[in-house]
Amino acid sequence: MNILIAHGGGPTPVMNSSLQGVIEGARLSGNRCRLYAGRFGAEGILKDDLIDLTDTSESIVKKLAYTPASAIGSCRTKLTQDNYPTVLETLKKHDINCLIYNGGNDSMDTCYKLSQLAAKSGLDVSVMGIPKTIDNDLAVTDHSPGYGSAARFAAITAAEVGADASALPIHIVVMELMGRNTGWITGAASFGQRISRCPMMILLPERLLDTEAFLKEAEKQFRKGQGLLVVVSEGVRGLDGQPIADSGIVDGFGHKVPGGAAQRLSELIMQNVGIKSRSEKPGLLGRSSMPYVSEIDRAEAYAVGKAAVEAALGGETGSMISIQAHRGKTYRFSLSKVPLDLVANKEKKFPTEWISDWNVEDPFIDYCLPLIGGNLPEFAHLR
Repeated sequence: MNILIAHGGGPTPVMNSSLQGVIEGARLSGNRCRLYAGRFGAEGILKDDLIDLTDTSESIVKKLAYTPASAIGSCRTKLTQDNYPTVLETLKKHDINCLIYNGGNDSMDTCYKLSQLAAKSGLDVSVMGIPKTIDNDLAVTDHSPGYGSAARFAAITAAEVGADASALPIHIVVMELMGRNTGWITGAASFGQRISRCPMMILLPERLLDTEAFLKEAEKQFRKGQGLLVVVSEGVRGLDGQPIADSGIVDGFGHKVPGGAAQRLSELIMQNVGIKSRSEKPGLLGRSSMPYVSEIDRAEAYAVGKAAVEAALGGETGSMISIQAHRGKTYRFSLSKVPLDLVANKEKKFPTEWISDWNVEDPFIDYCLPLIGGNLPEFAHLR
């Protein structure tokens, strides 16, 4: 059995854990498997540039769980009809029986089209998708591997920056977090308010931003003298529906690249309210900082990778592994398979009923807390 795996889209802190699950799942399957990876995702498949992972040492495979980004490389290449004959040639040349694609909703669209292509071409290839995105916007899964760690980073970083803002309350701090169209990551910053006790305003893209109302509320909160941290999603839009900051650049999947929401809000605060403000943007640290990895996120990432290769080796095709969360006194998860056409290009938004005027509601806290893991810091409060 010859297996080909590829990564698509932005990496996550636990993407390589899914890769580890694929490798170890193949080795434990009882099949004599040859395992290949597309170097830099779909680009490697198009160029017939594959990495042979078959004989990768066990010690290297174990290190994948503690390696950020993508060990085999990823890309934002959107396959077109003109690319499909080249893809088929690569699959035929290496006698690929199982194709596994790890990515978000755009990548699941690619995965879905490849499964259809294989069927129409009479190619006996099982195609399976592995969910992945820090944005947590994949449909038909409770959450996506990568999100728990990004949310944990957001929570602790907001607590740290909030503690600084309240200890020296001479300016309004605006921190921008990733999440192009959805506020799942930024919502997790609300845990930081509970830890640091610094007043916070949480701005999510699911609710259009009235900048005049925002400036009035920011001034009101800051004048209380306890500091203020504003946490904004990079894709927040104004009342006109346009991003409050637009770079004018479009990525390989056709998405607008956000252009600096925190900087824009800081400028508005200083220009219109006359209060000093500074902007912070952790940026890629939010998806590459290994000290903030959630252990449940790592375990789930491994599990979906292992489940995907097991399903593919069993002849399953045209599906993605989905996570069902069971929240109670103790958290547990289970896995199932969902048709790729239910996931491809679908976007799961942050529920609007979980958004208050300038923060998030308790149902989100209940949803998110098990995913970011325990052992959140506890700060001393002497003031």
